[in-house]
Amino acid sequence: MSKCPFENGPTGPFSVPFRPSPPPGPLTIVSWNGWLGGGEGRPRLSQADTKRPAATIRYGVTAVVLAALLAACQQEAAEQAEVLRPVRVIRIGDTEAVERRALSGRAQASREVTLEFRVEGEVISLPVAVGDRVEEGQLLGELDPDIYQAEVNRLRANLASAQAVQADAEIDADRDRTLVQRQAIAQARLDDTLVALDAARAEVAAIRATLDRAELDLRYTRLLAPFGGTVVATYVERFEDVRASQPVVRLLDPSQIEMVVDVPETLISLVSYVREVVVEFDAFPGVEISAEISEVGSEASEATRTYPVTLLMAQPDGVTILPGMAGQARAQRTDLDAGGDRVIAPISAVFGGADGAESYVWVVDEGSMSVHQRPVALGDATAQGLIIQSGLDLGDVVVTAGVHTLT
Repeated sequence: MSKCPFENGPTGPFSVPFRPSPPPGPLTIVSWNGWLGGGEGRPRLSQADTKRPAATIRYGVTAVVLAALLAACQQEAAEQAEVLRPVRVIRIGDTEAVERRALSGRAQASREVTLEFRVEGEVISLPVAVGDRVEEGQLLGELDPDIYQAEVNRLRANLASAQAVQADAEIDADRDRTLVQRQAIAQARLDDTLVALDAARAEVAAIRATLDRAELDLRYTRLLAPFGGTVVATYVERFEDVRASQPVVRLLDPSQIEMVVDVPETLISLVSYVREVVVEFDAFPGVEISAEISEVGSEASEATRTYPVTLLMAQPDGVTILPGMAGQARAQRTDLDAGGDRVIAPISAVFGGADGAESYVWVVDEGSMSVHQRPVALGDATAQGLIIQSGLDLGDVVVTAGVHTLT
């Protein structure tokens, strides 16, 4: 049983218990002293005649009163259930938001590659070891070239033979043309000679193409460094038979270091205002390395809703940053002028209207802490967000999460 308080009783506040109403029977309410007629506030019960219509009317009045009291209690509870809905916001062009944020990442070489032979064979030379510094074009490994050299020699001989046949066919064609002009032979004989010449030329072309492929295979028995760097791994040994495309040597160039950081979608629109970035690695606390933004991802991760931003930095003096080292990056200096006159808003802040013809954002009124819908004209999409041609200014606060739940 629950109770609902009311303040309009004749003797002050009182409560009405909510119970299932008893069915009509021999006991009915004759009068309700204290509310309908004054007194103690308790109903007097008497034995009633079930045939008297007055008893039925009084019972109906009582049920109506109780129903009205219950409805009033439920309305009061509904009015108290108002819920404030939180949303995430960002200030357009607020560069301090990105300056305050430190983003984690790991170092990696700007150039790294795993090298393999393009043909199969026996490794007869592997003149490098882990940690060796190599120059561009230096030999890293070599396969036994004998079988490939033999194929090249065979095809060269076949090419020479085919070229001789072609030369003979050209002499026959020239002779038969002269005889046809003198009407010494039939035209059909010249046609046969020309067909033989075309076949000889095709044979020469086919053998030459096969020879080119064999010479490439012979060249692929030597593995050369595509750039200067450091050998960080070897995967085979001398005298081992390897397959084509089997990893042999891993090479990286540590002269420049990259670090990829994941920027939240609420901050990606501010990347264009960043003028300078510094990186500090956990292995060298206090050593700040200047970096520049080399790439900005244009697609957010489905899992984290962050955008990859690649930082590029040179090796600092006095320390060596190795791939895999963890560090943190932060914006050292930002400038609103770096973004030009463009106003860029996060993609998540913009939504379409009911008709789909216009675009809107929710703008926060900081005085009343309320939001209102504002139409905007959109420009091109960039890696940092959407260019707003009109409807927003730098410094406006817009909602970036929960835009579809506001009304």
